[in-house]
Amino acid sequence: MSPLFRRKPAQPRPPEHSEHSEKHLVTLIRKPGCHLCDDAQLVVEKVCAELGVPWEGKDITEDRQLHDQYWEQIPVVLVDGRQHTFWRVNEERLRKALTDQYK
Repeated sequence: MSPLFRRKPAQPRPPEHSEHSEKHLVTLIRKPGCHLCDDAQLVVEKVCAELGVPWEGKDITEDRQLHDQYWEQIPVVLVDGRQHTFWRVNEERLRKALTDQYK
């Protein structure tokens, strides 16, 4: 299985968060020195913390496949391995994707 889609071990969450954390994983694909990536990470951290959803960061400078696939779009946010957005992360849209049935 690709490291991109590998989930981290489940962390204990308060009961109100467990519904979302079991269903989703957010991945932020970024590179060092990218101001849009820094902005995106703030939004991802905030929304994921509020909902108890795990998230992980991937650096395109350390993964050739990610670089080839996303270098023109970073930062890229994946929800459950599917591209959710790129360049700018809308807090409300990310929250909706994580709280609604993501299909």
